[in-house]
Amino acid sequence: MPVADENEDNPYLRDPPTDFAPLEELSADEAERQVELLREAIREHDRRYYVESEPLIADRTYDALFARLRDLEAEFDLTHPDSPTRSVGGEPIEAFDTVEHVAPMLSIDNSGEEDAVREFDERVRREVGEVQYVCEPKFDGVSMEFVYEDGSLARAVTRGDGREGDDVTRNARTIGSVPQQLHGEYPETLAVRGEVYMPKDEFQKHNRERIERGEEPFANPRNATAGTIRRLDPAVVAERPLAVFYFDVLAASDLEDTHRDELERFPEFGLRTNDRVEVVDDIEGAIDYRNRLLEIRDGLDYEIDGVVIKVDDREAREELGRTARHDRWAFAYKFPARAEVTPIADVAVQVGRTGRLTPVALLEPVDVGGVTVSRASLHNPEEIEAKNVNVGDTVRVQRAGDVIPYVEEVVEKGSEGHYELPETCPVCDSPVERDGPMAFCTGGLGCDAQLRRSIEYYAGDDGLDLEGLGEKSVRQLVDAGLLETVADLYELERENLTDLEGWGEQSAENLLAEIDASREPPLPDFLSALGIPHVGPTTARELAREFGTFAEFREAAEDEPDCLEGVDDVGETVAETIHEFFASEANAAVVDDVLEHVSPQEVTVDADTGGELEGLTFVFTGSLAEMTRGEAQELVEAHGANATGSVSGNTNYLVAGENPGATKQQDAEDNDVPILEEGEFRALLEEEGVALE
Repeated sequence: MPVADENEDNPYLRDPPTDFAPLEELSADEAERQVELLREAIREHDRRYYVESEPLIADRTYDALFARLRDLEAEFDLTHPDSPTRSVGGEPIEAFDTVEHVAPMLSIDNSGEEDAVREFDERVRREVGEVQYVCEPKFDGVSMEFVYEDGSLARAVTRGDGREGDDVTRNARTIGSVPQQLHGEYPETLAVRGEVYMPKDEFQKHNRERIERGEEPFANPRNATAGTIRRLDPAVVAERPLAVFYFDVLAASDLEDTHRDELERFPEFGLRTNDRVEVVDDIEGAIDYRNRLLEIRDGLDYEIDGVVIKVDDREAREELGRTARHDRWAFAYKFPARAEVTPIADVAVQVGRTGRLTPVALLEPVDVGGVTVSRASLHNPEEIEAKNVNVGDTVRVQRAGDVIPYVEEVVEKGSEGHYELPETCPVCDSPVERDGPMAFCTGGLGCDAQLRRSIEYYAGDDGLDLEGLGEKSVRQLVDAGLLETVADLYELERENLTDLEGWGEQSAENLLAEIDASREPPLPDFLSALGIPHVGPTTARELAREFGTFAEFREAAEDEPDCLEGVDDVGETVAETIHEFFASEANAAVVDDVLEHVSPQEVTVDADTGGELEGLTFVFTGSLAEMTRGEAQELVEAHGANATGSVSGNTNYLVAGENPGATKQQDAEDNDVPILEEGEFRALLEEEGVALE
């Protein structure tokens, strides 16, 4: 979901600066303006993190922004009850019932500086005297409240805004480490705080599977966890490898005197605790604990970003109290962010639309230019061999043009040799063939990964331009079992769509109308839509003009490559690729199935037509009554115009039939492109001297 338009000019939203001017150099007006921008940005970052689970910035960058806001408010006396520094960020999402917590789930004051930890200790000892501390890993997952009544799980609630959250009990019940019934001598009422997380090895495995299926991988284990726990279908949650550590009592009918005693009783109840928890006598022991965990951090099977230091004695905790945002008896000593250098945990192989295999390094999440990166391109087998990179190596990661992460070099070798691509496709098990530095799956459209992308391409701008059928909807239809081949598009029925989440009657009717209008596509569009490697719209147009019909083109393609080489824009390599595409039994079968529903139009070259529409560009949307959309495109092209699939500033007219696409209409309005109804379009053609039958 994009950031709201009114926030777009805020410099602290995307790639925010963290090198701030000294406070003493700011005027009161400058400080007040910066506070307003920081509050606005932090609220948006909180929403992205807690509600959407799609953070825009790395945690360390957020911490810097939050610290700056806190300093400005204190220095210039700009505190406000609605400031993010006075409350916990995030709001419950609307898909679940909102439930009030039995006790506030506050955040933890934190710093990555040792001096701040010592200041925390000094304040504690000054207010309550000498204490012992319980030290725990600071898990990087999703914090939740689990409420047990008479030993039975009554509800599980996300942290939300700290006062109330989302009731996700049905999903929580599917997690193996969440007991439905407590064991032993448990309190009559018990509310505990736990951290739901995805183990790192399971996260990398899950991401590898998503990449191989052509899906977008999760950025890090926390995002994977947050996205899973908020799924509406508990069956999906049950399939994901989630786990829980329990680490605090929020409320109970029978409280222990110390935190360590509470944690010791948790396993008796069946509540899983972490085996790295330690009790120390003073802050020196806590600092040593943090430093020891930092050394073994990468070897743990769960993500941690620091340690939590808690006063052990509950009476001392009560005396220390809390602020509006955090408990004053706990402090998080955070780790430094991994900066650019990180281990490769695994390698996934992504299969593209043309069958090309792209190896992707799955990384321990690392901060690169203020963005958390968990994957990076390895490009191709030759690149891998040249860099001698493999699973287990520690590598330096960069972002090309500050966008695409890639492995720059191996910093420390942790493996033998370099990664070798599999000999068979990870998706369909077909043989893999090398073509210079590239590797390709030979499965063609019989490969599920290529199939999904082929459907997306078939329906996309370079194909038949079926509005409403993008990457997300194609994935949804494939996952629902409604699309197993491209031809299945033409078997869809309204009930198939309206039974799916997010589809209404109107959106279903619009898509079916788009699909129906594509049954007689212009030959160039159809050739391009098939996704033949190297055959885009331009080459498809030349092939269509050369052969006139799809049958003539296919016969030449199946014969010998040199039958195609005389066509403009088709050289030896392209001709060979086209021939190999149709020589594949899997591809041929898919094309045959599509032709059961589609009749590509014949291309005729009329010597009598002139250039009446020379220089004009048309875009068509919706269903036309007097002619098909393909016939209209072919008509204007025959008279010198261009017919494109998307509206831009270069478009002269958008022709809208029945059930037009909303996106194209909006684009036309944004670009001041005239929108013609079918009657107005026909009148325009007559005015320009284009004869209509």
